[in-house]
Parts: sequence; structure tokens; C-alpha cells
Amino acid sequence: MTVIIIVLIIILFITLASFYFYHVAIARTDKSFLNGNPDLEVKVTAQKPFHSIEEWWRKQAYSEWSLVSNDGIKLHAYYLAADQPSNKTAILAHGYFGKSEQMRELAKMYRDSLGFNVLMPDARGHGRSEGNYIGFGWSERLDYVKWIDRIIEQTGSQAQIVLHGISMGAATVTMTSGEDLPPNVKVIVEDCGYTSVKDQLSYQLKRMYHLPSFPLIQSTSLLTKLRAGYFFGEASALEQVKKSKTPTLFIHGDTDLFVPTQMVYELYENSPTHKKLFIVPGAGHGMARQTNPEAYDQEVARFIGKYVK
Repeated sequence: MTVIIIVLIIILFITLASFYFYHVAIARTDKSFLNGNPDLEVKVTAQKPFHSIEEWWRKQAYSEWSLVSNDGIKLHAYYLAADQPSNKTAILAHGYFGKSEQMRELAKMYRDSLGFNVLMPDARGHGRSEGNYIGFGWSERLDYVKWIDRIIEQTGSQAQIVLHGISMGAATVTMTSGEDLPPNVKVIVEDCGYTSVKDQLSYQLKRMYHLPSFPLIQSTSLLTKLRAGYFFGEASALEQVKKSKTPTLFIHGDTDLFVPTQMVYELYENSPTHKKLFIVPGAGHGMARQTNPEAYDQEVARFIGKYVK
């Protein structure tokens, strides 16, 4: 009887912990648990400080787009046309618990420096898009396939598209790369993405909560499958990148402790297509461009220039 009671207590603990971690990490809820996380501290040593983006954004004649995902979620995006008519478009993917407006600095670079149209979607469960859960890039990859189709409709059959994502956005575009994409997608830029949802959550469970991954990752993954439609193990940027046919620029800071730098080496080594690895010294998570904006923009422009005419 004692053994049975102990087993039941363990099962109850695992079940309650799974619901807790689903609520904290997967559900569309407040993510203030990340506030004060030392791995996300902003330490900028930029060669040139960024100017305020607010005034620039207010001057732009952007439009708001929407589409409905394959599973019926209404998604929102901002579309900003280039100064001169162009068939070149950058689709930007923001990070975890972020929103499309946070990509405005990058949008300015693509539009003003490279002459691109820019599409800035809100990921499902973020910003002005619907959705009550976060897909960590796995559910979003199919949303991005639909955004790609929308851009081709907008700019024509000769459309040239770049996918550029940061953090979860990087995982999103990398996961998208493994889909059967039209040849219009010319380049993918992934900046500080993770290898898989399982790897990333296991790493954070240990780092933030000092807990082993087993059995909480497995039990929370099962709950996520029931509520959000995917297992952590299947949501793998590493497996998707192995199927990619799109030239990819891999970027990471060498002091990233939130998504460990080691992950970019695994992604890069498993990519079978044309590729380049750009490691930014001294850059923490999502801070590669802020740390060295000139080198960042030069690397992006040079890589894109090889494949986008």
C-alpha cells in the first residue's frame, strides 16, 4: 500500500508540474518569469548606436495583412513596400513572447539599405495574431509557407524572398526551410535559433529550474500534443535543416547562454545546402546585430547578394 501511495504521489506531482510548465512555456500567457533572467541581459557594445525607430516607423505607409492558417487561426502582419517597385521581399520572424514591431530595425535595414519590401508577421499566440499556444516554430512553419504564397501573389511569379528570423523566429525559418518551398525563396537567415524544442526546453529546465529533463519534458510534451497538436521531439529545426535546399546564413553570438552557441554549430554542420556561419564575438542572445551592426549588415547583404538579383 505504501508503494502504491508513493507512486500515486509521484504521478500527481508529474501531472501538476506538466500543467504548470505548459502554462508557463506553451500557453499564451504572461511571460514575466523571464524578466531578470541574466541570460537575456542586454549588453550592447555597438560600434554605432541605433537611432530611435519610432519616428522612422511613423513615416512609413505600411499596410496590415491577415490570413487564416491551415487550422483556422487568424494571423496578422505588417507589409511595407519598397520605395521603388521591387520583386524582392524579406519576411521577418520575431522571437519568443515578442511581436512583429520588434523587427522594425531589421525592416529598416532591408527596406532602406537593400531596397526590399518587408513583411512582418505576428506569430500565432503573439501580438495581434490569434492563437492560445506557442508553436516554437513548428506550427508557425506552415503559417510561413502561407505568407510566402501571399507574397508571391502580391509581387508576382518572379518574386525573390528572404526569410530572416531571430531566436524562436530563427527556429521558425529554419523549420520552414525543410518544407517543399517554391524556388522564389532564395535565402534563409537564422540568427540564434535552437536545434529543437526538446533540446531548448530541456536546457532551460536544467538552467532555470535545476531539474532533469526526464520525465517532465516527456509528460509536458504529451500534454502539448493533446492541447497544441505537436510533440517536442518532432519540432526539430535540426531535422528540417537536413532537408533544406535553400542557401542559409547561420548567425550566433559567442556568449549566448539562453540558446547555447553550440546549437548553431550543429545546425550548420547538418545543412546540406550553400551556407555560411557568422559568429559575433561578445554577443548575447539576440544581440548579434546590436553588438556589431556594421559587420552584421555587411554579412547579411553579402550573402543575400549571391542569390538575390
